[in-house]
Amino acid sequence: MAKVCLLFPGQGSQTVGMSKTICEEFPAAQDIFDRASAVLGYDLAALCSEGPAEELDSTVVSQPAIFTLSMAALERLKATEPETVANCEAAAGLSLGEYTALTFAGVFSFEDGLKLVQKRGQAMQDASDAVPGGMVSIIGKEFAEVEAICEKNRGGGTLQTANILCPGNIAVSGTLDACERVAEQAAAERFSAIPLAVAGAFHTPLMKPADEILAKTLAETVMNPPKIPVISNVDAEPHSEPEEIRQILVQQILSPVLWEKSMRKLLADGFDTFYEVGPGRVLRGLMKRIDRKIKCYGVLDV
Repeated sequence: MAKVCLLFPGQGSQTVGMSKTICEEFPAAQDIFDRASAVLGYDLAALCSEGPAEELDSTVVSQPAIFTLSMAALERLKATEPETVANCEAAAGLSLGEYTALTFAGVFSFEDGLKLVQKRGQAMQDASDAVPGGMVSIIGKEFAEVEAICEKNRGGGTLQTANILCPGNIAVSGTLDACERVAEQAAAERFSAIPLAVAGAFHTPLMKPADEILAKTLAETVMNPPKIPVISNVDAEPHSEPEEIRQILVQQILSPVLWEKSMRKLLADGFDTFYEVGPGRVLRGLMKRIDRKIKCYGVLDV
């Protein structure tokens, strides 16, 4: 029998038009968006369907949008493959997606999860506005090589590994001038360094005080022990106590995302069937780079 894990995507997977079909075809998905709009105070479904893209791409909007669409995609999976959801034994999410995974696991309600994501997005946007930064995806380099690139280009600013995604795909994050120096080195030495469409230097100390702001909201949020293990981005391990989960989510703001390590933990535990529950194909692509033999299905076509 297959051992199933659900995976939830993070920021950057949003596209204009991404909610239209699912809301038309699945009333439960439309209900999720209606509940989200009531919490957020604006028509999220319309913004996801019609844009404008620059508004949807802002951190303060894209995080609630991806969280909500991923929960709507979960409703689609429940309708089309109820046994998959019922038999799921673990979950994980990439950065923002960890909140979706925790909501699926029953740690907090949809509304409380959305409020946390909204607060997280606003705090990260404010931190980015205070200290402009960026992220660059470095392709084809091993971890030690990426660390050397950071050391060479850090200068007087900040530059460090932020997303360790799969073999040959590591994102670095830091001040804008440091990111620009990485691009210059890549051009000179002919390796691939792709700037990411994010607002700031996520998963670095430049995100302060977003972690402190989020900690206050987490302290006020009702949380339950997860019904299934949720693998943390921070240490690639599951955590069962609500207070421990609170601390991990605060750390996640400033800490690197250990996605490859998280997936290898799940594979070592015998998981052989994965579903990407939300927009985009990023997580399926990463899994192929980690282990091509593993089955990883998409729930949405966007």
